[in-house]
Amino acid sequence: MSGKNQHVVSRDGNWAVRGEGNTRDTSHHRTQAEAERAARDIAINQKSEVLIHGENGRIRERNSYGNDPFPPPG
Repeated sequence: MSGKNQHVVSRDGNWAVRGEGNTRDTSHHRTQAEAERAARDIAINQKSEVLIHGENGRIRERNSYGNDPFPPPG
């Protein structure tokens, strides 16, 4: 079973990692790159995805770590 997808989001001029469905941020970082690394480590551990949001809040990149449905079974 896979874990929660991790979202990298802008927070008051900094960046945060938040697990999907969580009400609180998992961690806070000075740069988006630092937040991406932290989210990637969690996603690898949980076999989930990282969704990177731009400063406008829209998803600009999505990376899968261990829960990729491709290639499809068969």
